[in-house]
Amino acid sequence: MAAEGGGKEMNEIKSQFSTREGAYKLLTHSEYSRPNRVPFNSQGSNPVRVSFVNVNDQSGNGERICFNVGRELYFYIYKSVRKAADLSKPIDKRIYKGTQPTCHDFNHLTATAESVSLLVGFSAGQVQLIDPIKKETSKLFNEEVSVVGFLWKLGFRHILLLIDKSRVTCVKWVPGSESLFLVAHSSGSMYLYNVEHTCGTTAPHYQLLKQGESYSVHTCKSKSTRNPLLKWTVGEGALNEFSFSPDGKFLACASQDGFLRVFNFDAVELHGTMKSYFGGLLCVCWSPDGKYIVSGGEDDLVTVWCFADCRVIARGHGHKSWVSVVAFDHYTTSVEESEPMEFSGSDEDFQEQMHSGRERANSTQSRLSKRNSTDSRPVSVTYRFGSVGQDTQLCLWDLTEDILFPHLPLSRTRTHTNVMNASGSDGSSSLPAPLPRSNSLPHSAANSKSAVTDNPIAAGVSKFATLSLHDRKERHPDKDHKRNHSMGHISSKSSDKLNLLTKTKTDPAKTLGTQLCPRMEDVPLLEPLICKKIAHERLTVLIFLEDCIVTACQEGFICTWARPGKVSSGSQPFSAPGRTMVQVQVSRAAHHLHIMSPIQTNQMYSIIA
Repeated sequence: MAAEGGGKEMNEIKSQFSTREGAYKLLTHSEYSRPNRVPFNSQGSNPVRVSFVNVNDQSGNGERICFNVGRELYFYIYKSVRKAADLSKPIDKRIYKGTQPTCHDFNHLTATAESVSLLVGFSAGQVQLIDPIKKETSKLFNEEVSVVGFLWKLGFRHILLLIDKSRVTCVKWVPGSESLFLVAHSSGSMYLYNVEHTCGTTAPHYQLLKQGESYSVHTCKSKSTRNPLLKWTVGEGALNEFSFSPDGKFLACASQDGFLRVFNFDAVELHGTMKSYFGGLLCVCWSPDGKYIVSGGEDDLVTVWCFADCRVIARGHGHKSWVSVVAFDHYTTSVEESEPMEFSGSDEDFQEQMHSGRERANSTQSRLSKRNSTDSRPVSVTYRFGSVGQDTQLCLWDLTEDILFPHLPLSRTRTHTNVMNASGSDGSSSLPAPLPRSNSLPHSAANSKSAVTDNPIAAGVSKFATLSLHDRKERHPDKDHKRNHSMGHISSKSSDKLNLLTKTKTDPAKTLGTQLCPRMEDVPLLEPLICKKIAHERLTVLIFLEDCIVTACQEGFICTWARPGKVSSGSQPFSAPGRTMVQVQVSRAAHHLHIMSPIQTNQMYSIIA
């Protein structure tokens, strides 16, 4: 799997890579960035984030993209693989002073061609509700107030945030709601807001609603309903990211103390817990059917956790530094009915069976329903997910049935001595030394839009591919793995927040070797399908769309990777591996020489109302 020798080829920025379903290619003309296309000096800045929304525009260009770079926030028409990006005409652009955008999220239920609701979180703790189409600012939450009186007589005018003064780490609309949204802060607290309610003019007072190990939930004590509706205090240190399950009923939280905590959101109860191998957890996501959770963080690993069993079922090793984003690919995850068979024929026979398998798999949601019924034939599912990290690498992973159900006989197996050299078009590889592996063979999927329903299996699930084959190789672990970053300090500061956690807390040092944190040799170790260096700076975004994969790095470049067969060779020029390098080097040279294109004059936004 890994290339022998490494060296220069391993450090080359890739513009395409191949998986078993075909070649993914970087579309240079579909790159989004600041209008001057100059790499952003990211030292000390918050991560670049990207949000998408479809406004159902009758012109066929319904996708909209929002991204933040430093103090700037951009809103564009996203043309995907169809047309080149026009950076000279943003729908909206905002430059903030005194604070920086850190995260944002669209309300997909209320979005129209005339109006969208976009929540934006900031480094100073505020949350803003804006409409980038109407260019309006609707409301400001956790707003600043001036403290006067005695301080004013002393000559001070102190600015105080009413609710939480720490950086916003994650903000998301509650699934299925047009008005409720959840905000996480680096203080370790989360707050539930309603856009229809005010935050009041005084600091809120709280009363305990529910309490458990390393978490507590409080309601806002007030004569009239006001924001925040609820305050969650979770773990110790920052709450780095949270993610709702596809049915919106459960909430997975990744914290700097290294714990994944999964809550029943409506019942406000802890469902299960997992501990990282070491260091903090930085990211988390759910499988399309809500059965598995993948997390990543400062241990350089991706960890797969089973929701039903509340246990770690696999870890993935491929990154050389912290994992910043994990995401499932709804469009490449595959499902098939299992039929007892063995395959030992030629490649031509193999291709014929794949073709016939595709014809038999037309309805994924019904097959997933069969998977959960007791009177049907077994259904084989292969999950595809991806990860990006501070090592500037993109990894793709397959989670196959031999990992999910290790004690069940495999329905389809195929032995291949060199199925996937983890290679792109040039055959090179940027993988570490070979590890125990479990991979499958998904194929391109049909269209389907995710929806929030009462069925956790149907919710968020797209139509899947057709046939998946399993390939497993046992190899020795990598003995020379090196990390570029040490484990971050886990803060336990809590003097500035209301903290009624239970005194009995889990000692992280005592979790290793338990179900919370199994030893490395106690769970299967996945090896990525591909692991490619695709940027100069750390990667901060990974989003799977129907026609493409979207990535972004801290320099402020949002890249579109066309899926196999989604764009013809003549419709848009691709970047050769050397071309991307030259373009970036020229841009960087211009940056250091201060030869920059002028940025359009825009209004300077202050977050203070």
